[in-house]
Amino acid sequence: MKTARAVAIDLGASSGRVVDAQYQDGRLALRETHRFPTPASRDAATGYECWDLDLIEAQVAQGLKLAQATGPLQSLGIDAWGVDYVLLDRERRRVGPAVSYRDGRTAGVMPGVFARMPAEQIYRRTGIQFMPLNTLFQLAQTAQAHPDWVARTRQVVMLPGYLHYRLCGVLANEYTNATTTQLYGLEQDGWDSTLLALAGLEPEQMAALVEPGTVLAETDRRLAGQPALVIAPATHDTASAIAAIPFEDDDEVFLSSGTWSLMGFESPTPCAGPAALRCNFSSEGGVARRYGVQKSMVGLWMAQRIAREAQLDHAALAEAAREAEPWVSLLDPRDPRFLNPPSMSSAIRAFCLETGQPAPAGPGSLARCVFESLALSYRSVQGEIERLRGRPVSTIRIVGGGSQNRLLNQLCADACQVPVQAGPAETSAIGNACVQFLARGVFKSLAEARDIVRRSYPAAAYRPSGSVPERSWKQFQSFEPGQP
Repeated sequence: MKTARAVAIDLGASSGRVVDAQYQDGRLALRETHRFPTPASRDAATGYECWDLDLIEAQVAQGLKLAQATGPLQSLGIDAWGVDYVLLDRERRRVGPAVSYRDGRTAGVMPGVFARMPAEQIYRRTGIQFMPLNTLFQLAQTAQAHPDWVARTRQVVMLPGYLHYRLCGVLANEYTNATTTQLYGLEQDGWDSTLLALAGLEPEQMAALVEPGTVLAETDRRLAGQPALVIAPATHDTASAIAAIPFEDDDEVFLSSGTWSLMGFESPTPCAGPAALRCNFSSEGGVARRYGVQKSMVGLWMAQRIAREAQLDHAALAEAAREAEPWVSLLDPRDPRFLNPPSMSSAIRAFCLETGQPAPAGPGSLARCVFESLALSYRSVQGEIERLRGRPVSTIRIVGGGSQNRLLNQLCADACQVPVQAGPAETSAIGNACVQFLARGVFKSLAEARDIVRRSYPAAAYRPSGSVPERSWKQFQSFEPGQP
């Protein structure tokens, strides 16, 4: 049987991990060699919330060093969240800080962009959901507030592309992450020069595009010891996760449950028409040129913040939520106030009081409010998917860290009234490794990779065992849709 090894560096906006993936005897096995909180801080000069790229790079190097302790590396690749980027000058030095999508600097930017190009036209060209954190609006704000940064910029590279460059010296934007920017044109199948002009950029300022599975170069010996191949996987973590989902029929939908919740379906073609625009869905590029037609929502970020504020670990918070009284108060996960408030607990209580509901008292009640609200947001998106496709959903496949939350999985099954298959948890890392194996010829097709994932990681099954009180569903439906 074939044996192979790949290191998947999976960066989330809350935490990063370096994962050693081993393929042997027809099965995959993962070993986490290093995990770290994703470092971010306020930039002293601008006040923006920014990613600490130097610390991220140091943590990645530490993880690679630990992975090497068990033998030479064969290949490695990085996936991360979408939309965030790094500006580089002529000497490939950073221009300005790497601002986080969580920073509020883009508030109010969208109307100015729409005044120059209608939202309908932007959507038709890109098929991407409107959110103020999209790269288009981040860059438009930069062009307005920091024109000197744009003038000095010679290359714009997405965050995982920048880290690949630091590992091997090759600068490239990988396709799946590029499609998250709202600057990638569906018709052009590349950077849209008209949209780049809206963001204050020229096409030549964007780093070159490569497909997922592109071998970039070998690692710099100083960073990774013995050289290994640096392979661009699906560098958008959601695209990597979707690549590892072992779908069994065309009526299944995926739910990538983590800091963000992303719910949708895989499609051979994008959905960029009026119906998809009304639902504000994204058609983001995936492996083998398939599309993840999905909606992004704030997800377990809210529970993560509650746990941090209460100084509880996630398991303790989930148990407290299980014991809390059900269906007391709800929130609207679409509301922008939950993106990055000073206190998540206070923001939730304020929302509940403003909407005539009891304010959750302790961490368990707060988390219960979050989990039940997320389940109802899944039910809402399920309805949009069914209207968009004209047929019912058969199964929801939950992947990512949230697939380990048994309470949320059961609430999803009860709210949506369909079976749920939960797991694997580390789908982004698995998909990352699978694309590396595809690039190296270890796997022959995406279908083969998914079959191997199915054999290696049996899913946990949840079936509807209850229902949502009608008053709770009506309460959730009464919330004004959160403005993008």
